[in-house]
Amino acid sequence: MANISHLKFNDLAPDVELLDSAGKPVKLSTLWKRGVLVLAFTRHFGCPQCKEMVDQLIDAHPALTERGLHLAIVSHASAESAKAFCDTRAPGATCLADPDRAAYRAFGLFQGTPWQTLLSPRIWSSNRRVGREKGYKPELPPAGQDAYQMSGTFIIGMDGRIRLPYYYEDIADHPPVDLLLHGIMGVDWKKPFDSKPMV
Repeated sequence: MANISHLKFNDLAPDVELLDSAGKPVKLSTLWKRGVLVLAFTRHFGCPQCKEMVDQLIDAHPALTERGLHLAIVSHASAESAKAFCDTRAPGATCLADPDRAAYRAFGLFQGTPWQTLLSPRIWSSNRRVGREKGYKPELPPAGQDAYQMSGTFIIGMDGRIRLPYYYEDIADHPPVDLLLHGIMGVDWKKPFDSKPMV
């Protein structure tokens, strides 16, 4: 796979436009200006690891809110399909649709390799565990969604800068909720970084 440019700590977040649950355009900056934004990109709605990730985020939603963090979940489904998914799996979270995957590309999230999306032993182990614990089985992606699409989670400060860029090594990888809540060594996600952006 060609080299992919990933966003780094303190980079300016791409202020892309997505669709809200009503199908209306919304710029990301309108969300992070209201509070520190936890922006979680999903893969496809048949992915058991994605369902588990959303479950964990929703379980932690009250704690995230208490710490002033606003949760937004992005899918590359239509706005209608994304709303149906979030109504079922992510009540209370902001649900955003990116059917042409412009936001995915802007945040450096592209198709993964077969190893990252299917063949890694960690994925097979995760499938067994999630199936046993949650009853989630791998399913084909719904029409218009891509089984090779990779996920990512980003924390964006109210200044529009990336506080945490989390790129998955494979589809079984997602950030611990404790990291989202408490940061690295107790960092305050609301506090701007008082230095020049990293290059």
